[in-house]
Amino acid sequence: MYQVIVFLPLLGFLIAGLFGRMIGARASELVTTTLLCISAFFAWIVFFRTTFGGVDGTVELFTWMKTGGLDITWAIRVDTLTAVMLILVTTVSSLVHLYSMGYMHEDPSRPRFFAYLSLFTFAMLTLVTSDNLVQMFFGWEGVGLASYLLIGFWYDKPAACAAAMKAFIVNRVGDFGFALGIFAIYMMTGSVAFEQIFATAPSLMDKSILFLGHEWHAPTVICLLLFVGAMGKSAQLGLHTWLPDAMEGPTPVSALIHAATMVTAGVFMVARMSPLFELSQTALNVVLFIGASTAFFAATIGCVQNDIKRVIAYSTCSQLGYMFTALGTGAYSVGVFHLLTHGFFKALLFLAAGSVITAMHHEQDMRHMGGLWRKIPFTYGTMMIGGLALTGFPFTAGYYSKDAIIETAFVSQSPFATYAWVMTVGAAALTAFYTWRQMFMTFHGETRADHHTFDHAHESPLTMLIPLGVLSFGALFAGMILYPYFVGHDVHSFFRDAIFMGEENKILEEMHHIPFWAKWAPTAMMVLGFLTAYWMYISNPAVPKALAKQNDVLYRFLLNKWYFDEIYDFLFVRTTKWVGNFLWKQGDIRVIDGYGPNGVSARVVDVTNRVVRLQTGYLYHYAFVMLVGVAALITWFMFGGAH
Repeated sequence: MYQVIVFLPLLGFLIAGLFGRMIGARASELVTTTLLCISAFFAWIVFFRTTFGGVDGTVELFTWMKTGGLDITWAIRVDTLTAVMLILVTTVSSLVHLYSMGYMHEDPSRPRFFAYLSLFTFAMLTLVTSDNLVQMFFGWEGVGLASYLLIGFWYDKPAACAAAMKAFIVNRVGDFGFALGIFAIYMMTGSVAFEQIFATAPSLMDKSILFLGHEWHAPTVICLLLFVGAMGKSAQLGLHTWLPDAMEGPTPVSALIHAATMVTAGVFMVARMSPLFELSQTALNVVLFIGASTAFFAATIGCVQNDIKRVIAYSTCSQLGYMFTALGTGAYSVGVFHLLTHGFFKALLFLAAGSVITAMHHEQDMRHMGGLWRKIPFTYGTMMIGGLALTGFPFTAGYYSKDAIIETAFVSQSPFATYAWVMTVGAAALTAFYTWRQMFMTFHGETRADHHTFDHAHESPLTMLIPLGVLSFGALFAGMILYPYFVGHDVHSFFRDAIFMGEENKILEEMHHIPFWAKWAPTAMMVLGFLTAYWMYISNPAVPKALAKQNDVLYRFLLNKWYFDEIYDFLFVRTTKWVGNFLWKQGDIRVIDGYGPNGVSARVVDVTNRVVRLQTGYLYHYAFVMLVGVAALITWFMFGGAH
């Protein structure tokens, strides 16, 4: 059963990728979507068997690598954390496949698109079922490759190609840190298998790593290197710049990347490596600080974006910051809880946005929308559900998971706890503001679209609406149903050994005893964000323009994304180009090509030609040279060499 879940998407990729032109686009769609649905069906069976039936373990498939002391087996690790990720990845992916049948129906390259989607899913399933770090790294790089292919799917668009390259290159920075972390773990434990690593982990507490003449605490170095990898994949502050540009890919790609696959990999990896992170409070403090900063930073940018997909993209970046905030407090199950609920309502928001874009004939600028709720009521209702869950409206999925994260920040003993609580509460207000701003600009008020586009706007086909309905159920009820198992008193029995928390880690108990005002602060911020958005975009639509003119510097600062791209361009891109041009002009042209009348290369050729002339092919010439050599040697031996 486990093999079926993981390898059916790979089979779909091979069929659509190799034989797509032969069997046709329709057959490619049906094959890949059917295989994903079968995989999702078995994933739900595994979820119930593992989480409530207590069935877990490891399924070894084959020996992958064996050299010296390194023995790597390709195996499927089955525990609660794996089961949670399996249902998220396969469910969202199968719905995205179904949705894409409607969204991409006019694209002639559909077989290639569905092949890439299935490859993406297979890589993510490989990552979450891995039993060792090398297997995880294989899946890690696999989702990076698939994201590159999908973001740049429309390769005839320069912006899409640039976005794909940007995602690939920025992730290489994080992946380098992850690889160094794997090397360090193998050096300190002698293994890359999780069981051996976790069993050896307590002994690392007193060990250090020598680097640059200084002894560094081994668990801290390892965890920080691993976290660098997580920052790249999960778009945390500093390595986040690729995520908004990923919107250049088709909308179903955005839903898959942002909800269930690539960006969740970093959160999953940190949760999986919790036995190591529990050994380093310094590393957890860094995770907490970066996560809280990202949550607030991305939310500020989302407030001024006009592209409907980019608003949701920065929302993803912000929500990932919330997840890492929970991980940084040691509440790993809470971070995974928000990962799961967020997967449902974020996929819903992206797919609903795709339905809006389809209705508006591929218009994505919200300034050219408005008044659409009458035209596409079902899409409006589902996007409303996704927005409510995102803002943390009471009793929706986001209310249970996001508020739980803010509560963990409030009771944490970390020196960054107060900072994290302030940032996440502030981000809650901003989240409500940009979510309702998006809803009001898209669906309410007088339309700003041209009459032809608006008059012909209509609801999407059933293949696009069915996934919206299914995801709406998850966005409404997933938090309510699963709260006791991720946050309540059943956490330890639910996760068993899948997530490790030290004896001194009492965060899950303490978060249930916070003051009343602190517990309801996120809800108050949600209401404040809603009222502000209503005032600015419904009651008095002239206010946003006036505020932008009055605070031009701040507005441009946010609109230009805190100038991260410009700073990176100055520090890294231009510097690299300058060094390259210097070496080219001064080293290659001036020195190598410019030395002597015709350059060094020309002199080398001349010398070579003269040496070649000595090779006449006549035996008596070679004998003469040998005699001269022997005579010279004897002369030297007689007069100078014998002492």
